[in-house]
Amino acid sequence: MDLVQATPEVQQRLHELRDLLQKASYAYYVLDAPLMEDAVYDQLYRELQTLEVQFPELITPDSPTQRVGERPASQFTSVRHNVPLYSLENAFGNEELAAWEQRWRRVAPNVNDFSYVCELKIDGNALALTYEKGILVRGVTRGDGITGEEITQNVRAIRSIPLRLSVENPPAIVEVRGEAFLPIKSFEQINQEREQAGDSLFANPRNATAGTLRQLDSKIVARRNLDFFAYTLHLPESVASPPRSQWESLELLKQMGFRVNPERERCPTLEAVQSYCDRWSIERTRLGYLTDGVVVKLDSFDLQAQLGFTQKFPRWAIALKYPAEEAPTILENIGVNVGRTGAITPVAELRPVPLAGTTVSRATLHNRDRVAELDCRVGDTVIVRKAGEIIPEVVRVLTELRPEHTQPYQMPTHCPECGEPVVKPDDEAVTRCINSSCPAIVRGALIHWASRDALDINGVGEKLGLQMVDQGLVQSVADLYDLTVEQLLTLERMGKKSAEKTVKAIEDSKAQPWSRVLYGLGIRHVGSVNAQTLTQEFPSVDDLLQATPETIEAVHGFGSEIAQSVYQWFQNHGNRVLIARLRQAGVQLQGERTAIAERKAAIAGKTFVVTGTLPTLKRDEVKAMIQKAGGKVTDSVSKKTDYVVVGEEAGSKLTKAESLGIPLLSEAEFLVLLEA
Repeated sequence: MDLVQATPEVQQRLHELRDLLQKASYAYYVLDAPLMEDAVYDQLYRELQTLEVQFPELITPDSPTQRVGERPASQFTSVRHNVPLYSLENAFGNEELAAWEQRWRRVAPNVNDFSYVCELKIDGNALALTYEKGILVRGVTRGDGITGEEITQNVRAIRSIPLRLSVENPPAIVEVRGEAFLPIKSFEQINQEREQAGDSLFANPRNATAGTLRQLDSKIVARRNLDFFAYTLHLPESVASPPRSQWESLELLKQMGFRVNPERERCPTLEAVQSYCDRWSIERTRLGYLTDGVVVKLDSFDLQAQLGFTQKFPRWAIALKYPAEEAPTILENIGVNVGRTGAITPVAELRPVPLAGTTVSRATLHNRDRVAELDCRVGDTVIVRKAGEIIPEVVRVLTELRPEHTQPYQMPTHCPECGEPVVKPDDEAVTRCINSSCPAIVRGALIHWASRDALDINGVGEKLGLQMVDQGLVQSVADLYDLTVEQLLTLERMGKKSAEKTVKAIEDSKAQPWSRVLYGLGIRHVGSVNAQTLTQEFPSVDDLLQATPETIEAVHGFGSEIAQSVYQWFQNHGNRVLIARLRQAGVQLQGERTAIAERKAAIAGKTFVVTGTLPTLKRDEVKAMIQKAGGKVTDSVSKKTDYVVVGEEAGSKLTKAESLGIPLLSEAEFLVLLEA
């Protein structure tokens, strides 16, 4: 296929768009000072995408369109760091800081002119980024400090990390170290979605960050809104005027386009350092991210070089760690919550105790296994922790203070809401009520259905949902669409105007798109993002009713657990009755056929064989792409084979395909067919 050559005007426009979009992204994600409206950015981004589709040979690795990879990685590889990522010695309090200063001054007794740089210690995961000629080429996790995992595709999805350095004539190679982290709001949103999907919650933002960075699909990383602060810069020795101090290095990182923590401070004395640490031990609660201490470094690079390293740590830096905020209190009772998915969660009911700026009276005990591990009993003195943990939890029991005659806790054998027996699946730690008519499950399903990200039914919140279920007006979300003004008037504090508004809001929700409806159904493991992905691949409810576990699992980002959950939900008779009632009510159960769905037409139903070594794709990747588009992959060539995708050293399969006259595709031709 002949390629159309781009004119100089098109090439200039591509350069202008990339430059402008990079500046806009830097202003938005790093400076928090947007240059343009979101709609304008989107329009320019689409123009860039269109031009790059027309002229793919002009796509550059630093283009804003290249942040998120099209295909998930199959695995991560171990990489040895060019410069080891040393851990830091820890100090706990001002006395240990003073002892550290005395130690380094014994190594350099004649140094009197020095200063410190204090930076907040971000509670995240360290990354090492390599730039060649100003372009990001590699991102690696800290690992053990000597080797880490290469996660370049995921690093590119973090929007505060520049794909191209914002300086003219950058050095041939630059390495930047920093901390990837999850803002608290993003963490809370992720956990809310996981809870709604029936998934286990992340314990804290640090764990969520680590889990996100190890996702094989960079699209998931992009959706989770990770952020990044840079704090270390390694330049080649050939650089003419390198920074001479940590402070100058941080300023240069800013010029290069990185986010550098704005709360850093240069301190002339140890007393100023201690004052900084004491101040931020209190003020850190106002930040939008978690910090668990302060990193203190001697500013001068010459002095750092003079001091060097011990076997484990640099002598010129130390981390002052804030103590975890824990408090003892009395466990007054153990109750249980029944969630929307029937999950029964034990909850510690505590004597109220002040902790991390709030008063805590309840804390999660997670599940039956965790209760047994802690062996917590009513009357025990327990330690509750919240520092670094958004959700208060019981971390240990002071058994030496245990009163006499306490009894081990037993999970209920019957649901406290409906009285039906509960079950604990062998492959789960969670105990569940499986009665779909359980009031707790119905209430949860109703509130979820009406929530902002689902059907967004204004006025149908927790209180009204509780009344509707308790009064017998609603036993299924489908019952909402049969409600009348007169029925709602029977509820407490419901006036005629409010009842009319509620009925209208319910009626209006029928127009919500199919993706919101799918999310609203409350299928385990299907959050709002997964629902959008599924509706792109299955544009109507009928497509999902006919789907197999294999076709669902072929969707990028979906594993066997999610696929089985979706498949089993749509095979359930009661759920099929619910779909029929929603269809009869006029709820939107079909979306527009997207480009992705239309693209399946060229491959859907066709049988492929993949053989030989392809130029850029692995055979497993090609198989996944075929299955995602609705095709079938077999291991042997026969008369039923529609296409054979051929690479180098194809062997006997190629010979047989030629003898049968089966069409052969190169990798490039296969990709054209995929986009047809």
